[in-house]
Parts: sequence; structure tokens; C-alpha cells
Amino acid sequence: MTIRLYNTLAREKQVFEPIDPERVTMYVCGPTVYNYAHIGNARPAILFDLLFRLLRLHYKEVVYARNITDVDDKINAAAAESGVPIQEISALYADAYHADMAALGAGLPTIEPRATEHIDQMIDMIQRLLDAGHAYAAEGHVLFDIESFENYGALSKRDMREMVAGSRVEVAPFKKNPGDFVLWKPSVDDQPGWESPWGWGRPGWHLECSTMAETHLGQTIDIHGGGQDLIFPHHENEIAQSVCSHGGSPFARYWMHNGFVTVEKRKMSKSQGNTLVVHDLLKSYPGEVLRYLLLSAHYRQPLDWSDKELERARRTLDRLYGVLRTATDRFGPFSADERPGEGFLEALRDDLNTPVALAEFNRVARELAKAENEEQAKIFAGELLADAALIGLLQESPENWFGAGSADSDSEAIEALIEQRNQARANRDFATADALRDRLTAMGIVLEDAGGSTRWRRKES
Repeated sequence: MTIRLYNTLAREKQVFEPIDPERVTMYVCGPTVYNYAHIGNARPAILFDLLFRLLRLHYKEVVYARNITDVDDKINAAAAESGVPIQEISALYADAYHADMAALGAGLPTIEPRATEHIDQMIDMIQRLLDAGHAYAAEGHVLFDIESFENYGALSKRDMREMVAGSRVEVAPFKKNPGDFVLWKPSVDDQPGWESPWGWGRPGWHLECSTMAETHLGQTIDIHGGGQDLIFPHHENEIAQSVCSHGGSPFARYWMHNGFVTVEKRKMSKSQGNTLVVHDLLKSYPGEVLRYLLLSAHYRQPLDWSDKELERARRTLDRLYGVLRTATDRFGPFSADERPGEGFLEALRDDLNTPVALAEFNRVARELAKAENEEQAKIFAGELLADAALIGLLQESPENWFGAGSADSDSEAIEALIEQRNQARANRDFATADALRDRLTAMGIVLEDAGGSTRWRRKES
């Protein structure tokens, strides 16, 4: 068994070899809780949920930490705009994030540390950096001196002369270099703050993740992940402060980053009004549809989101649930195999190649649809259900998926039309029944009449 992962630091796929095969460690940058999560925020949650599942299949213990950033200037601004306490804002959107990601089938990490619970550890790390000559105090701030770390820029492959501090770090006259980033900054008025050797203040964003990773996973971890947008400055700065506070020990051995989500080939932004919020999307589509689409492209590639692709994902899942429903009626019930199919696993072991894994998943479903006897059906259904459990799909019963209890907003209307058609057939009003069938067909609905009942699925485009 070999798992290969693309390491952003090395710019190549490498065989994954954990420091301790008995305890794999992974840290992923989680949400800053000031608003609802958009679909771009959901992509790393789904990606690393899948990686967590895969690693647990192969290793005795996997410790997955994903933080909650609950102290940040964006939270301060949201609280001021809403006129509610900062803690209330962060609690509201942390709960919403958990609910939305659960709807997408993403389980909780092993550990979910919050920044505000690690202030003492942050102050300790800052002091270590000061003592080692990698940081300096200036006008109530403590800043990391990037020129003190010779490998600065190794992750992003940026030349130090071209670097700027980043959107969350202001260029200020008290900095030695424009790229020096904040470890601690003063708090005023109603901003959150804590006592420190450098006065009343709060931590810098980058420091938070380094400290939480060290506290819960150790000085050197196996995997660090997040979105592509975090490579610089966030992850670059994490490496600098972590390595320098650890006496030169590496911070993370494998760095993984997912690509951006675009909307009809355009970058999501407030100015373009195309930011897709998961909370809103779930009002129109089941979570599995969103999950399927998020997994449909390789994680390192951009993913273009559109209504057309959403409908394609929904129709694919309709077909898969339809196959499972028909096979269960003919030969079931079924139970999942102990392990997923080898072809499916090989695809995921190859740097989480989800397009190939989903192709294999659909192939097994086609074999199940062609099964001619109970023995064949049990073989293919067992493999399909084991694959589904790992990738987080087909987690509903077919009855729930197609029924009125589905999260799909138009399922009730479909069921109502089917009921009208069945009543017309019972009254031998075949003209009305045919007209209703034609109406459903025009909506992309395929009807299956069998055993005195009618079932439906969406036609694949």
C-alpha cells in the first residue's frame, strides 16, 4: 500500500511516509467565523475530510486538527456592523459552519482548537522568537523579522525583494522590512485583547495556527493543508515562525493546497455579486449534490461552479440511487464490503484523484445495474456501498432521496404531479395521465411504473 501526495513545498508528488506510522498528524486551516461559509470555503473541508477517511483506513491513529479563528479584525468589523458582541458573532457563524459542513457530509476533525483558548501559548511562542533574535518589539507591536530566516519564501517560491506583508498586515513605519509580519498588536476601545509583556493586545493571524498546531500535534507534523490562497503569506509565515521557535526543526513535511472555485469562469467576489454561500445552496440542493460536484475535479485544479454542473451532479446521483433502489428491490438487502474496491482505492491513493475514483464508482454502479442474479448483485452492491462510505456519497436511503423528505426543493411538486397522474390512471383518464407524464418528461423526470407503484429519477443530461 502506497499513498502519494503532491507536496507544494517540493512541487512534486511524493510517497507519504509519516514520522510515526502509529500516529499520523494533520493540521488544516479552518474558518474565520464572521459570516456564512461560501463554496470556496467548503472545498478544503470536503477535501481534507476525504483524506482523513483515507488515512484512517490505512493507519492505526490519525489526529486531524482544524482550527476555528475566533479573534480577527473581520470578526470585529462584523460585530460592529451588527451591533452585537464579538463572541456572539463568532459563536453564531461557528455553529452555522458546523451545520453546513455536516450537510455536505464532512465529519468533525479529531481536534478543533479555537484561537482564543491558546493566548498563553501564543505569548510563549512570541517570547521564544524574541529570545532567539527572530522578532522585535516596536510601538506596542511585536513583529517577525523575515530577514532573520534564510529560507523565507521556500514554500511560495517568492523572492524576498518582491514580497509584501499581505492583506492582513499593514505596512507601517516601525517595520524594519515591509514584509515583516505581526505577531502581536495593541488593542483599543472595544477590540478584544489580553494582557501581555508588550501591553494590552491580541495575536496576529499567522501566529494562531502555528501555536495551535504545536500545542496539539507537536513541533513537526506530517501534513498541513488549506486553500491555494493561503500559500502566501499565511503558510509562508507559519513556516518561518514555527521553524524559528522550534530551533530549526521542520514545521510540516507535506503541504497540500486545493485550487480555487470559480463561478462560470469568474472569480468569486462581493463586487461581482457571485459569492455562493453554502447555507443558501442547501435550500435548493441536497448536500450530497454539492459534495459530488466539489469532488468531481481534481483538488489541485480549479473547479468551475455552475447551475449546469449542479444539475449534472444531481442527475448522476439520481441515477446512482435509482440503480441501488432497483437492485435492492430485486436482490437485496445489501451490506457494504469490509474495504472499498481496489481500483477505487488506488485512485484515491494517487494524490486523491477523485475524477478517476468517481469514474470507478460509476462503473461499479453500472455493473450492479446489469446484475442477473443475487450473487452478482451482492458482489457489486457490497463494493459500491463500501466505496460510498469512504467518499461520503449514497448516504441516504433511496426512498428518502427520491421522496418528499428530500432536501431537494422541487421534489414535493414532482411527487404531487405523480400522484395526480396515478389518480388519473386509476380513473381511466388516460389522456390526463399521458399529459402529466409528458409534463414530467419535459421537466427531465423519468418515471418507472412497477408493482403497482411509480418511482422517479431525473434524466441524465
